[in-house]
Amino acid sequence: MNLKTLLLVVAAVLPLAANAQTPSTPYPSKPVRLMVGASPGGGTDIVARLLADKFAESFKGVFVVENKPGASNTIAADLTAKAPADGHTLLVATNTGQAIAPHLLKLNFDAIKDLTPIGLVVDVPNVLVVGPAVPASSVKELIALMKARPGDFKYASSGVGSTQHIAGEAFDVAAGVKSLHVPYKGSAQAHLDLIAGNVQMMFDTTSSAMGQIKAGKFKPLAVTSARRSSELPDVPTLAEAGVPGLEMTTWYAVYVTAGTSPDIVARLQAELARVVALPDVQARLKSLGGEPGAMTPEQFARFNVQEYERYGRLIREANIKPE
Repeated sequence: MNLKTLLLVVAAVLPLAANAQTPSTPYPSKPVRLMVGASPGGGTDIVARLLADKFAESFKGVFVVENKPGASNTIAADLTAKAPADGHTLLVATNTGQAIAPHLLKLNFDAIKDLTPIGLVVDVPNVLVVGPAVPASSVKELIALMKARPGDFKYASSGVGSTQHIAGEAFDVAAGVKSLHVPYKGSAQAHLDLIAGNVQMMFDTTSSAMGQIKAGKFKPLAVTSARRSSELPDVPTLAEAGVPGLEMTTWYAVYVTAGTSPDIVARLQAELARVVALPDVQARLKSLGGEPGAMTPEQFARFNVQEYERYGRLIREANIKPE
């Protein structure tokens, strides 16, 4: 081989060798959006901002929360489902948008097929709260008022198909009362009307309502979980308060666009598990009345499908319709 030929061979091989040694494109390579289907200040927003701060530290990148309230939290899910499958759009969602709303609304995406679960963050009970003007200090007193004043009571929710909505409808049936559902684009907006007396009650998540409860603006009457919340030890469960069979919790989880590289999915799953296990994150989630997630990614993927199917059956059996 003459010198000219040798030089040509070396020139052709060197770029290939360089490419072989160059690591894959780092993640993230641009700002990552954390899509939230509710307005700022609500439980989903609180959880998303907590994760954004931790992810920014560990991934050495920019993580920005974007609030897209409306349509029972599904606008954010729709945007995530249709985003480029590169891991730079994440969804922080609840069972409202992922397991309930798909059975009530006509969506342009498939909540199961178009979004890949990353993992569970926290599971929180819903809490029955009333505004300061409601003269009831217990569930028994509230039911008596509602029966004495039929049609006067309105309950707020973060949207049609939310856990707040489903719990409110179930409460009416279980307690033998009738109230009017008033949906909002998020819990934060509903709080203003509850405090002002424009609506009287709400089955809000503890993660969203805890601040108002601690400030004395909401009166908590019962939690909808199977056992009392450690953050509200003096508040009975609905079963203890005389309304059994109505257990409702809200879980918060992270998803990414389906089709995202398995490597990126695995990195996000590992990082989410690490973050949720941090002592300060555990303390923050528990302060919201929640139980931090303890499922593996595989367990949560199965749970995600099971919850979708469970709420579908519940909605059909209860004949709940979109409003």
